Amino acid sequence: MSDLRRAHGYVELAEVAPGGMVLLRAAPDTDGLAEAVAGVGGELPGRLRISSGDVQVAWMAPDELLILTPDAHGATVELGRLLEGRHHLALDVSDLRARFTLRGARVREVLAKLAPVDMAPAAMPPGAFRRTRLAQIPAALWLSGETTAHAICFRSVADYAFATLATVSREGGEIGLF
Repeated sequence: MSDLRRAHGYVELAEVAPGGMVLLRAAPDTDGLAEAVAGVGGELPGRLRISSGDVQVAWMAPDELLILTPDAHGATVELGRLLEGRHHLALDVSDLRARFTLRGARVREVLAKLAPVDMAPAAMPPGAFRRTRLAQIPAALWLSGETTAHAICFRSVADYAFATLATVSREGGEIGLF
């Protein structure tokens, strides 16, 4: 994926080109759910977690997963096949959301300025996943390492998200929180 736009501050911000995203709704005790997710290359995450790998699976709610995959159409079709006859919804939502990557030693601080989430390392370790807000908009965020964070929001508010993240990560805005 290439970057759509970038901002350079004490944390580097990039809007990432759209990637595949599949929303999967199913009761957590649905027969064959773990196998179906494995069938598209992912693994079920724990509560409030995101799995790692080429296909990432994020826990959105007890009955909702977000699958980040290079092939959303193929994954949607395959999930439908693997879960046929069981109550579920698999929907390609790739075009609905925008993705951002933040890199730098103070990514936690930048996110803490905007999200009502405890960004301390003990509360938000790499692999933890939160649905929350970034200032005025709904978003989801996670860290894939101590210096790399990711955020997803609705595409309709991507300009606002980018501008807000860029503003709070400008040089001179450091507060030394973490």
